[in-house]
Amino acid sequence: MNIVVKITPNDRGNPPGKLADAELHFIDGELDGLKLIGFAIWERRGGNGRNVTFPARQYAVNGERRSFALLRPIADTSAQNRVRDLVLEAFAEHEEGAAVSSNR
Repeated sequence: MNIVVKITPNDRGNPPGKLADAELHFIDGELDGLKLIGFAIWERRGGNGRNVTFPARQYAVNGERRSFALLRPIADTSAQNRVRDLVLEAFAEHEEGAAVSSNR
């Protein structure tokens, strides 16, 4: 299965710390022609590093807001790291491309 990560920069700066949204576009296999949305790239609060949040559905229990992750591991809890790394690599490439085009 081949996946393309589409990055949409957060040019508005709102909410603070959110750098971009990301989508996974499937380009072959059973999911060809579909995309998975709801990923976001954030600057870590300490300023050192970046984090990726995964698609989730929010709900309330006794007035408290919670979220239910839509993409979860079946058995290997480190499986999400591959997707997280893929999204962060795509964002780094996007940043490099933006830096090159702005220097021309």
